[in-house]
Amino acid sequence: MKEINVTGQKRKDLGKKASKQLRKEGLVPCNLYGEQKDKDGKPVSMTFAAPMSELRKIVYTPHIYVINLVIDGESHTAVMKELQFHPVTDALLHIDFMEVNDQKPITIGIPVKLCGLAQGVRDGGRMNLSIRKIAVTAPYQQIPEHLDIDVTNLKIGKSIKVGDLSFEGLELATSKEVVVCSVKMTRAASMASASASEEEAAEGGEAAAE
Repeated sequence: MKEINVTGQKRKDLGKKASKQLRKEGLVPCNLYGEQKDKDGKPVSMTFAAPMSELRKIVYTPHIYVINLVIDGESHTAVMKELQFHPVTDALLHIDFMEVNDQKPITIGIPVKLCGLAQGVRDGGRMNLSIRKIAVTAPYQQIPEHLDIDVTNLKIGKSIKVGDLSFEGLELATSKEVVVCSVKMTRAASMASASASEEEAAEGGEAAAE
């Protein structure tokens, strides 16, 4: 995965009013979840704020990043866990980060990249991408920027499911039955198929007449 640096500062004041003021100042309220848990077994978070100018690079992109968070001088290696946007304005309201290390595998969604020109598309069908990311589990150093899927031999009416895929060093966490992509029949392909069938039938009739 790509790496990027983000700086932050611990929050002293919490609550909606304080969060609103941070956003006015160009900062985004964030939480960093690590290994530490409270007495009920729930993850303990560090609350901090980071500049929107730095977060924009990791939020509005298809790429997956390992983030080097420096919060009040303390370094943390993390990935984005959850984003919260305003339901009307679509403005970024909050980010949850998850701290990662060399030992513990993480589960994260990785973008899908279709490779090759499908046979079904060459025959006039239309490629349909059903999901844009597949969840994988692995140590963060082994997680790729995207998952390459060869669709060259995919024919009209056929699909590729998660269960059909395998990637070295990665455990696929998305359900095996989920369809990743498929080639749909189009009107043009349907008409071409019907026309070909009619020609074959006509040729067969001529041969029989002879």
